[in-house]
Amino acid sequence: MPSLLLSLARGAVTSPFKRAGRPGATLPSDRHHRPAAPVAPGPLAAYRRICGFPETGPLPVTYPHVLGFPLAMRLMTGRRFPLPVTGLVHTWIEITALRELHPTDRIDLTVYAEELTPHRRGTEVTVVTEARLADELVWESRSGYLSRHATRTAPAPAPAAPGPALPAVTEWRLPADLGRRYGAASGDRNPIHLYPLTARLFGFPRAIAHGMWTVARCLAEAPEPHPVHSVRADFRAPVLLPGTVTYASDGTAFQLRGDGGRVHLTGTTARTAPEAARDGRS
Repeated sequence: MPSLLLSLARGAVTSPFKRAGRPGATLPSDRHHRPAAPVAPGPLAAYRRICGFPETGPLPVTYPHVLGFPLAMRLMTGRRFPLPVTGLVHTWIEITALRELHPTDRIDLTVYAEELTPHRRGTEVTVVTEARLADELVWESRSGYLSRHATRTAPAPAPAAPGPALPAVTEWRLPADLGRRYGAASGDRNPIHLYPLTARLFGFPRAIAHGMWTVARCLAEAPEPHPVHSVRADFRAPVLLPGTVTYASDGTAFQLRGDGGRVHLTGTTARTAPEAARDGRS
C-alpha cells in the first residue's frame, strides 16, 4: 500500500505538467512486474464484501485487475507516460480467464500500455494486465482509459446504441461514500470517485462510482453459478453518487440503468475463452 500511495502522490504532482493530446506523444515500453505471490486475505475479503461476491471460493474474475492496479498506477504516473493520471476515466474492459484462480495461487502479474488512440472526447490509452502461474498465461485484461480534453480533429462517431432494454432483475441504492469504500478495498482513489468537490475539479457534478465496481457488482449478482471465462463491459455514462440504479440481465448480457432508463453500463459474459487468448497471446 505505501508504494501505491506514493504513486498516487506522484501522479498528483506530475499531472499538471502533462498535456493530453500532444502531437507525436508515444507510450513508454516499460513492463511493470510483480513477482509470484499469494493473495492477501484481508483486502480480498473487503473486496468480496463491497462487490457482493461470496465470502469464500475462487477469486472473482475481476480481482486480478485489482491486484494489478498498483502496477498500472506506477505505469501511468511515470515521467514518460503521456497522459495526466488525475481525472482519467475508465471507459471499457475486456477480461479473459483461461482457468479458475484461487486465493492460494501464487500469481505473477505484468502491466503495460499497448495503444494510444484519439477519442471523440480526448485521448484513450489501452492498458494490459496479465496474470501467470509458473510462466503460463492464465488471465488477461485490456482496459481503455480516457483523458478528456478539447480536440481539433473531426470527432469520431458516437458509440453504438446500447440495444434493447434487458429484463430488470433488482434495484440498488448506492450511498454517497461508495467510491471511498471501494477505493479503500481496491486501492483506486482517483479523486473523481471520492467527494463532490474533488469530482467537480474534473467536470463531474458529484462523485461517480468506479466502473470496476459496477461491472464486479453485476457479475456478483448473476445467478449463473458456473465460472465466467470472458467479460466485455463498456462504461457508457457515469453513475453519480448517491443514486439508484437497476441491474438488468438476460443471463448473458447485462446492463446497469439509472433514472429514466439511462444506460450506464453494458456487458456480456461467456463461458468459453476466445481462441486468441487460448493460444497464449501475450
